[in-house]
Amino acid sequence: MSTAAKVDFQLKNKVKIVTAASLFDGHDAAINIMRRIIQSKGAEVVHLGHNRSAADIVNTAIQEDANAIAITSYQGGHIEFFKYIHDLLKEQGCGHIKIFGGGGGTILPTEIKELMDYGIARIYSPDDGRSMGLEGMIIDLLQQCDFPTGTPQSYNDYHGKADFAKAFESCDSKFLARLISTAENFPEILEADLRKLFPENRAMPSPVLGITGTGGAGKSSMIDEIVRRFLFEFDDKRIAILSVDPSKRKTGGALLGDRIRMNAINNDRVFMRSLATRQSNLALSKYVNEAVEILKLAHFDLIILETSGIGQSDTEIVDHSDVSMYIMTPEFGAASQLEKIDMLDFADIVAVNKFDKRGALDAIRDVKKQFQRNHNLWDQDPDTMPVYGTIASQFNDPGTNELFINLMKVISDRWTEKYAAKN
Repeated sequence: MSTAAKVDFQLKNKVKIVTAASLFDGHDAAINIMRRIIQSKGAEVVHLGHNRSAADIVNTAIQEDANAIAITSYQGGHIEFFKYIHDLLKEQGCGHIKIFGGGGGTILPTEIKELMDYGIARIYSPDDGRSMGLEGMIIDLLQQCDFPTGTPQSYNDYHGKADFAKAFESCDSKFLARLISTAENFPEILEADLRKLFPENRAMPSPVLGITGTGGAGKSSMIDEIVRRFLFEFDDKRIAILSVDPSKRKTGGALLGDRIRMNAINNDRVFMRSLATRQSNLALSKYVNEAVEILKLAHFDLIILETSGIGQSDTEIVDHSDVSMYIMTPEFGAASQLEKIDMLDFADIVAVNKFDKRGALDAIRDVKKQFQRNHNLWDQDPDTMPVYGTIASQFNDPGTNELFINLMKVISDRWTEKYAAKN
């Protein structure tokens, strides 16, 4: 490994990188190694996994307001693939998002030159790997990406209140993404310069569904199923997702990996943004209020806010949502452990996901009884509690269908009641 790879590198800005393996490419070992090193250097990584189309990658980079895209391609179509991504970014006014790639010996030196001449920031070759080492290549990539996002200069396309109102009305992904970046990286600018340009929020604001639960409970899969059903049932409505994942205390890096589990979000009526907590031992980013406010101004019909999975104390979500859902699995241990889950005091609806696990029927019985106790619903049958056994990973799961129907009813009733009270 060269000397460059041994330098104690430190990012000056918060940097976000979208990583993926290209379409028709199932070889994700290399990109997984690379994105882990990128995270270890303090960057926030939005990982898409393998077999991702150019449109998926570009839409993600725009909605996430990423600094760069890093792709591995071993399927042989790299010339067309990288050029198409470059063209799509340029067409949508996001040519500042840098593109990096690699593909070992499948990308020839002449092809590397052609791609870099076309505007690709860098294609790393096997020779680069030998001379720079893995860490050296990542440091080179991050040095080229170490610039802030959400700066006032990023709003050159929008002039005055009329353009801002139009961008909000059309749910312009590029505009919303940059505004959320301003909230994260330059909150003082958002407060001083941009709030005066916000349109008057006269219409009925958007309801917020807060979703929390333990890590590995299947929150991302459940959100994907909710979005899929929402788009099918309401063909004229739009939905936004804010997904929060924890930042590493040691490095400051983060893996924002919820998009790997989501297939229904690649739709014009869906906007998704990932946020890192940028603080330890908390389930939400401290800028989540601003991000939710921005999405409310765009009048999405539903906003889903998902916390990072910490465990038993996730009640922070209640302060930011109108309706809250807790997702857990049947594997919580003894029934007495349920008494420690603070969210069972506050959740409006509970999903016992991965219901195909052994002991699931006993688990849902215990959860329903605990929900009854926590909410003092002694006059109601425990079987009527809003606790549902679901298998989010299963197509057209009956439990998820039942949960969705009741969830929409709870949101509608709660929001109608709240809005009526204000008027």
